[in-house]
Amino acid sequence: MSLRLPRRLRVGTVTAGLAALALALTACGSGDAGTGGAPAADVGTVRVVASTNVYGSIVRAVGGNRVTVTSIIDDPSADPHSHEATPAEAASVTQAQLVVLNGGGYDDFMSKIVNSAGGHRPVIDAVEVSGLEPALEPGHDHADGHDHGEFNEHVWYSLPTMQTVASRIAGELARLDPASAAEFTANAERFNTQVGELLERATAIGTSHPGARVAVTEPVPGWLLHDAGLTDATPEEFAHAVETDTDPPAAVLQQTLALFTGDPVRALLLNAQTQTPTTDQVKQAAVRAGVPVVEVTETLPEGTTDYLSWMGGQIDALSRAVDRS
Repeated sequence: MSLRLPRRLRVGTVTAGLAALALALTACGSGDAGTGGAPAADVGTVRVVASTNVYGSIVRAVGGNRVTVTSIIDDPSADPHSHEATPAEAASVTQAQLVVLNGGGYDDFMSKIVNSAGGHRPVIDAVEVSGLEPALEPGHDHADGHDHGEFNEHVWYSLPTMQTVASRIAGELARLDPASAAEFTANAERFNTQVGELLERATAIGTSHPGARVAVTEPVPGWLLHDAGLTDATPEEFAHAVETDTDPPAAVLQQTLALFTGDPVRALLLNAQTQTPTTDQVKQAAVRAGVPVVEVTETLPEGTTDYLSWMGGQIDALSRAVDRS
């Protein structure tokens, strides 16, 4: 597990590099799609660029061998919040016929590349199509009196949203390749059926343990907890501090550590792609208390190429953790 560099130190590099990317677009726009780590496009396939391998895997599930997919973020140690796009990545977007991104400020580098690239290629923004409201984590414990109106942009953990995204991908691919429309529709329906089965497994956790309290190091899995009917008992100020690479106030840290004493939470969901002294301290408190630690990630782990198996594994791990506590 690698240590993530502070976002507040890296975000500025995206803006600084944008002008250079804009200048490079014309020079790189006619280059081979296989350069810069992007796969060479097969003849007759639709060229799709996704901001992360999560969305890239969904495009593959829907498009099959009728698409050539480039995922800009496919390194588990990379942080989409502060990714500095390269000219080769910008060129891949310029050459793309379809772009799929998360939106909501999560992968802002992608929106900037799309805007700089110009053109009229369709863009699927998962946050925009989600229909989710900015009432972050409805299962959160509101007894703390905090305002929960901030939107949780990690919508790939919202299973219904991923069904919508898959359907939108099928629709756009069908417009780009009408001869394969029936195949895209069938693939999306199959994917959505399997996601529906994942949703049933998630909701079963809450059915067996209604309102069960859990803790998180970051709000990354918030929508999954919502769908599962679990209660996020973490002080919002703590999760926000970790997500923004700041230190939580001492009193907030103590409130978080107290979740593992007395009547402890049933599980700790730990973002395995972020490691800080603060998250280590919380993890150690959970381990000492015998509270199961469930690792979640923001992108597909190394060696994993399938959204369904990845998300299913995390749901099963959460179910085991809640059941055994």
